[in-house]
Amino acid sequence: MLIDTHAHLNFKDFDDDRDEIIKQCQKNGIVVINIGVNYTASKEVIELAEKYSNCWATVAVHPHDTNEPRDLPATASRALQAGNIGFDYNKFLELAKHPRVVGIGECGLDYQFCENETEAQKQQQEVFMQHLKLAQEVNKPIIIHSRRLFPEILEIVKKHPKVIGVLHCYMGRWSYAEEYLKLGYYLSFTGLITYARDYDKVIKNCPLDRILIETDSPYLTPDPLRKKDEIIRNSPLNVELVAKKIAEIKGISFEEVAEQTTKNAQKLFNI
Repeated sequence: MLIDTHAHLNFKDFDDDRDEIIKQCQKNGIVVINIGVNYTASKEVIELAEKYSNCWATVAVHPHDTNEPRDLPATASRALQAGNIGFDYNKFLELAKHPRVVGIGECGLDYQFCENETEAQKQQQEVFMQHLKLAQEVNKPIIIHSRRLFPEILEIVKKHPKVIGVLHCYMGRWSYAEEYLKLGYYLSFTGLITYARDYDKVIKNCPLDRILIETDSPYLTPDPLRKKDEIIRNSPLNVELVAKKIAEIKGISFEEVAEQTTKNAQKLFNI
């Protein structure tokens, strides 16, 4: 069994074959955690988790969806298309208590589209802290999105020592990774590691019992499936390629990576 700890099968990219892909995952022993990015999307992933035994859900507001969009591409998340920007604590508390919800996320900081807007950045920080409060209240892990803001996020999570979780699609330095590991966090890796060598050191140094694997479907299609000049949709069926690359980088067997990352996900998400 493999657990894809971060996917978006509710996105419109899968409208034509969503059921078929989930059934293929079932056949291949792949469990999928679908990630909420706003209120509408969070309800959608819960519905998938209710329908399929190999699907679980998380709920949150993606940092892109915390602010009104500033030249944000429509593909950034389902939330902008739905038009529901912002975070209502009580509404998300109700969703977070659902038995098929295993985490709070993805949430965090991403200033890509508000770099010179102090108020927008402050709003993201406040909403992120609300997510941490929610995670503590329902006793579920947090799934963190960061676009090169690992020091800033570290200072915030240090103030919430009762919450642990995972750094989704980790793209930071080993020095930052060490600090998060000390706090009990996990690092998750995507198909990005199959074609970028920037993260080999982190993967080599990170204990296997603190690593998770994910696809971030429909994004970050791994080699050898990706094409430089064409967008190829990713799916949870490709999570095996991420595990194989970790095995290659660490010089261990695929079976060992598959077994341990599955145990890690089961432990963190209580599934």
